[in-house]
Amino acid sequence: MCTSEQVNNNNIERFTGFANLYDRNRPSPPREVIKILHTYLGEKPRNVVDIGCGTGLSSFLWMNDSVNIIGVEPNDDMRKVAITNWERINKPSNIHFTKGLSHQLELVSESIDIITCSQSFHWMEPQSTLHECARVLRSGGIFAAYDCDWPPTFNWIVEEQYKKLINLAETRARQLADVEKHPHKWNKEKHLQQIEESGLFRFSKEIVFHNWELCNADRYANIALSQGGLQTALKKGAHELYKEVEHFKNNVTEAFTGKAQNVLFSYRMRLGIK
Repeated sequence: MCTSEQVNNNNIERFTGFANLYDRNRPSPPREVIKILHTYLGEKPRNVVDIGCGTGLSSFLWMNDSVNIIGVEPNDDMRKVAITNWERINKPSNIHFTKGLSHQLELVSESIDIITCSQSFHWMEPQSTLHECARVLRSGGIFAAYDCDWPPTFNWIVEEQYKKLINLAETRARQLADVEKHPHKWNKEKHLQQIEESGLFRFSKEIVFHNWELCNADRYANIALSQGGLQTALKKGAHELYKEVEHFKNNVTEAFTGKAQNVLFSYRMRLGIK
């Protein structure tokens, strides 16, 4: 049985070694995130914290819509790419990235307007995270965890192959890792329940929204390759997966017929208002 510290370390380590692939291919969150949270907050936020921010895709979203943005990321590889991206756009003074854990935020109590977890809350122990977020949120502040549904909507045959590849990779990753090295993923479908059962928020809701993006075959295939389970399996020596990956990439290339196509990314946000 892994301790909570071991689980944290395993979950963080899962994202080592493919930060650039992740950053180049994962979708940036759509403006709907800001519109929804602005609507509920009733004003432009001064302080936004993005926990489990990865390479900063979900942090940079706020650059023109919040006075201060803090991206919190425990994985050194991911955070390094976020900082590189920040430097590339001339180091905007209203955003910075820091190493930290969701249940141990080095922030003043009741100082934050909005906390987001973009495709990351399922890697955090939910109740300790929610208690820490409630501590630092001001009254009326918002906690919002939002996730993208995988695979993106495009072609049913490709999507079915995507799911089979990822499921196979997850199985091989668990088979090849020692039990004490297994990461733990909390159920995304219970995010809203976790928020409600915490007793820390006076209002909670699940919101579904969508965003069309132009996507080429390479990017669609690389979205699958950027999934942590597949990367973990490959790092652990599941070399037989390379054949499956090539088969998947060939099918994606064929489906895109040599041109960029519109692909639908669907999101689910679970939020709580303190």
